[in-house]
Parts: sequence; C-alpha cells; structure tokens
Amino acid sequence: MKNPLNYQTSEYDCGPVSILNGIRYLFEREEIYPDLIKFIMLYCMDSYNEAGEPCKKGTSSAAMGYMTCWLNHFAQIKKFPLRCAHYSGEQVRLTPESPVFSALEQGGVVVLHLFLDVGHYVLLTGLEKDRVLFFDPFYEEADDPQLDKEYDTHEISFIWDQPKRANRSVSLERINRLTKEYYEMGDYAFREALVMFNTADDSES
Repeated sequence: MKNPLNYQTSEYDCGPVSILNGIRYLFEREEIYPDLIKFIMLYCMDSYNEAGEPCKKGTSSAAMGYMTCWLNHFAQIKKFPLRCAHYSGEQVRLTPESPVFSALEQGGVVVLHLFLDVGHYVLLTGLEKDRVLFFDPFYEEADDPQLDKEYDTHEISFIWDQPKRANRSVSLERINRLTKEYYEMGDYAFREALVMFNTADDSES
C-alpha cells in the first residue's frame, strides 16, 4: 500500500520531506527501509542562517548532491530498486529536451528547487498538457483569509483529491520563468533537481 504524501513539520524541512515524498510515491510502504527515512532526515537541513542558527536555512544544493550519491549507494548495497540523478543550471527546465522533463515522461519523480517567497523544494509527479503536477509540502488552505495573493492566478491551481500524487497544478510557462515569484524556478544559477526512479518498474515494462 502506498501512503499519502506528507507536509513539512517546520518552515525548514521542505527538502527532506520532498525526498521522502518521492520515496512514498515510488514505493509501497512495506518496501521502504526505516534507515532510509532516518538518514534522509539526518543529511538534509544542513544550512545555517545569518544568525548562525543550525537548520534554519533549509537544505543546501550540496546536500542534495550528496543525497543523490548516498541514495544510489544505498540502493546498490541493499539491492533496493531506486535510481537517482542530480541536475543543475540549464539542464533544469520543463521543456521536452530536458532530462527533468524526460524523467517525468518516463514515470520518475523530481525533487525540484523553485521559489515560494524564499527558495523551496517540491516534488514533481507528472505532466498534463501544458501544466506540471506536483506536491508542495508547505500546507495551505485555499479558504484561509491570510492566503497570499500570489496564488490568485489561473497559472496556479490547487488539487484537493489526489493526496498520494499532487496538490498543485502549475503552467509550464510559469514554472520555467527566470524570475522568482511563486512557483518559478528563477535564474539558472538557482536551479537544481534530484530525479528519482523505481527501477523495478523498468524491468516490468
């Protein structure tokens, strides 16, 4: 059985929660090792804020790169059917020639860095025509009077009935922008993606 995807517990754990959501999306609960959960949480949230407080600047790009290597090593040693790749810069686009776009077409998932006031990680799970589906671990309620006005656009839609797959649908044009408004990836210098596949699915197809 697959679990619903999770929301972050604090303002800072979007990175590890999105990686874990990728594992939840790709694998049955009974297949997931407890040490996988433990070490994802341990190795992320590695950044310090300007006041020197640990974890309060979330997860760095370096940690995401390290997690990619660690997850591939874990998969090899445990014979766990997971394959990961890390991309950055101009490789991270939601266009047909991009490895990130290709991963979604092939049934993989993507932990993507974009912007939501500040740098933020979400889990991309699919494509629908000119839009991308993803799970944003930052919990919002559409009827909240404090909901930021930036969500009030046809380019962003809330999804309420797919808790195991997605809670947002965003236009590809918006997410590909070089600016840093809500759900935009920004300049190529900020872009990174951790792609994840269940390789057992490859052998079954």
